[in-house]
Order: sequence, then C-alpha cells, then structure tokens
Amino acid sequence: MLTALGLFVSACATGGTGARDEGPAGGDAVAKGAATPTAAASPSRAARRVDAVRLVKNDPGVSAAVKRDLKPCVGDEYPVDVSYGNLTKSSSNDVVVNVMTCGDAVGIGSYVYREANGRYQNVFKAEEPPVYAEIDRGDLVVTQQLYEKGDPVSYPSSEEVITYGWSATHFTEESRIHNDYSNAVGGADSPSPEAN
Repeated sequence: MLTALGLFVSACATGGTGARDEGPAGGDAVAKGAATPTAAASPSRAARRVDAVRLVKNDPGVSAAVKRDLKPCVGDEYPVDVSYGNLTKSSSNDVVVNVMTCGDAVGIGSYVYREANGRYQNVFKAEEPPVYAEIDRGDLVVTQQLYEKGDPVSYPSSEEVITYGWSATHFTEESRIHNDYSNAVGGADSPSPEAN
C-alpha cells in the first residue's frame, strides 16, 4: 500500500497529468487495487535506484554541452528528475532522466536507459531545450516547448507533445499533438478587467 501511495505521489509531482488520465476511481476499484499487487509493485519489478548523474556523465551519447551544464545547484543537489517504470517491456524497470537548468528548471536533455546484462544502455535521447520526458501508462511522452522570437522563458508560444512506444529494439513515434498558447495570458500588455 505504501509503495502504491509513493508511486501516486511521485506521478503527481512530475508535472504530468497524473490521476486525470485514468478518471475517477470508485470505492471498489481502490479496494481491489490495494488487495491485488500490480506488476509494477511486485518484488521482481521493484525499481533499482541508479546514480542518474553518473549515468548521464558516463554516457558517450550525451552531448558535451549537457555534461558541461550538469553541475550541482546547491551543495550536492543536481538538477535531475528521475522516473522508473516499464517502457521497453524488459524484466527490469527502465530509467527516465531529465536534466534541467538550476535557475529556471528548463529541461536541457531527456534520456531513457534500459538495463541489459546488469548495465544500463541509452535507448532514447532528446537534447533540444526545453524538453521533458515522462512515463504515461507504459508510453514515453516527451514535451517540447516552442518559442517564437521575443517570447519570455515563462511563456512559450506553443508546445509539441510526442508519444513514443517501444518496438522490439527502439522507440517509435505513435502520436504528436501540437498546442498553441494564447499570447494574451501573462503578457505585460494584457488589459485589466473592467469593474462593473
């Protein structure tokens, strides 16, 4: 039960859509979920924690720019988010690592590592900032914010949300959604509402 609660809190904290994806659960669904362990919570699929910073720094597939920018923000705290889950249908959990900037938490690199013969190998990378990867119901979902000239960092013009599925040896794109944002929201020139 604590493992399930920890996974739920972790899913909500990543900035994804969390519980909204699945819709509301009835009392019976919650009780059954608590009584029946899922594959993700079983001991054979328990997440083996990795040193994500070392994994990225030792990866020859990661760009020199990302490695150079991967420094502690405060003390020994690095700007990385790490998620564990089954993306590649292997016997152990895969690792998703997002590397960000310290000041404004802009994603500068997203990577997926798959365990094979006791070693982790890079099976996916996206290094066009700002980028962020998440696990969503067994799929890899990568969000890339897009900026037009003059856009402040806090207000991109649009975003691409790309869903990838595992296909035997690599990820393949399954869907792509483009969202355009209003340039009126949050802008300095936005008119203030009139009093009635």
